[in-house]
Amino acid sequence: MGTALTQVKVSVNPVIASAFKGACASANVSMAAELSRFMTDYAKGTVIRRYAPDYTTRRKRRDIVKRILNELEEIKAAEERLVDNAPENLQVAPIYEVAADYIDVLDEAIELLSVMVP
Repeated sequence: MGTALTQVKVSVNPVIASAFKGACASANVSMAAELSRFMTDYAKGTVIRRYAPDYTTRRKRRDIVKRILNELEEIKAAEERLVDNAPENLQVAPIYEVAADYIDVLDEAIELLSVMVP
């Protein structure tokens, strides 16, 4: 599911930009998500939605699980880099322990899902 993203650069009135940023913060949504939603709605459904995968065959489901496994591996590698690169004085911080626990959970999830793919 490693969907590539395209950056969109827009210039708007600073007052509008500030109001939009504030509205998104109040609604606890990201500005990018709201802009993507608007763009999808404006395109009137011509956009293939990312969250509408085809589960009709076993092969397609396995392929999706493989993609998910790849993403989980990437996430796990990022967490491992966080742990490996943490300065010694931060290795007692809660975020360090959470990252270490997260790596263990990701390992378990990867192991369990790997049974589904040949």
